[in-house]
Amino acid sequence: MKKRFSLLLFCCCITGFAQSKLQKDIENIEPKIIEWRRHFHQNPELSNREFNTAKKIAEHLKGLGMEVQTEVAKTGVVGILKGKKPGKVIALRADIDALPVTERVDVPFKSTVQTEYLGEETGVMHACGHDTHTAILMGVAEVLAENNDFAGTVKFIFQPAEEGPPPGEEGGADLMVKEGVLKNPDVEAIFGLHISSLIDVGKIMYKPGGTMAAAQEFEIHVKGEQSHGSAPWTGVDPILVSAKIIDGLQSIISREMELTNEAAVITVGKISSGVRHNIIPETAEMLGTIRTLDYDMQKLLNRRMEEMVTTIAKAYKAEATINIDKGLPVTYNDPGLTAKTLPSLQEVAGEENVILTKAVTGAEDFSFFQEKIPGFYFFLGGKPLDKAPTQHHTPDFYIDESGMLLGVKAFTQIVFDYLGT
Repeated sequence: MKKRFSLLLFCCCITGFAQSKLQKDIENIEPKIIEWRRHFHQNPELSNREFNTAKKIAEHLKGLGMEVQTEVAKTGVVGILKGKKPGKVIALRADIDALPVTERVDVPFKSTVQTEYLGEETGVMHACGHDTHTAILMGVAEVLAENNDFAGTVKFIFQPAEEGPPPGEEGGADLMVKEGVLKNPDVEAIFGLHISSLIDVGKIMYKPGGTMAAAQEFEIHVKGEQSHGSAPWTGVDPILVSAKIIDGLQSIISREMELTNEAAVITVGKISSGVRHNIIPETAEMLGTIRTLDYDMQKLLNRRMEEMVTTIAKAYKAEATINIDKGLPVTYNDPGLTAKTLPSLQEVAGEENVILTKAVTGAEDFSFFQEKIPGFYFFLGGKPLDKAPTQHHTPDFYIDESGMLLGVKAFTQIVFDYLGT
């Protein structure tokens, strides 16, 4: 009995020591993740062009002794870390690409990178927080490499092109899945996070089931008849027809979608037409996005858009075509996995700081992973407590770096709680 008690006491001491070291390593990683984040923020790269970003990530993972795969889905990086005991395989994912946005935020590590995007000069900026996601996951990798007292394997997936590959290219989570990122070893569950400039630092938000919308892109081409701007009756104005089409599309949302069921959005984000003030052009082109959280609503919306575009154009003596792509699926948090993961988030953030939220009409290609295996995706607070929120995908996007450490704690806790020791 005495021998058994001594062994139990020894095991408790070892467990306590390991836990203490883990917590210390997590706290000590914060300066590094801030440094990494600022490096990526100052050196942003667009989708499928994250060459230097990928190189820095790969060097870090190799330095930790991991098995590392590079050029996955063009510029993606995957690190494989085995625990001290065999067991299940899970994946943690971070997206690494930036956006064609010119930064206005006055910080010492402000991006001054310039490039050409779709024929236009633009700045490049991490205007959605992917630099923080990358830094957080690099921090988690280092902490777990030093504390691999878990049973199983962790795949660290650094994914390119979450914002979408350039026209004519494949990329992102879809291509990663096609190339087998969830295989060899086979992943059982995957976890991801997104920092938010709208959520206070220290808070975590989540939702089981559909949490982010399916997203489709569409193109509309209108053909009229060119004429002098002083004599519109001699031609067919494609700009006027485009305006009528846009108005008609919004009536689908306001009068045909059952919005008490789920949200739905149609946005025309770009119109191109004409060369001079006094020439009615022959053609006009529109680009836009569709957001839905229900697949039956998506099918109805797509069908009505196709009907309305051609019918409205015909009514104004023009011709029009519309092309709607397949797009991204709904980001769907497996309810069972969500329930299993919730205590991990509450452990590191406090139960009162882990908040059930409503679905949002933003989209995430993390959904391609969730089509294949159960996945859980949550939102991490990044808004300073003393400042007004800023919007994602804008020149003024701003994140409080003190919020990143909670991301490291959350991912680390998830690994130990899911895999066990």
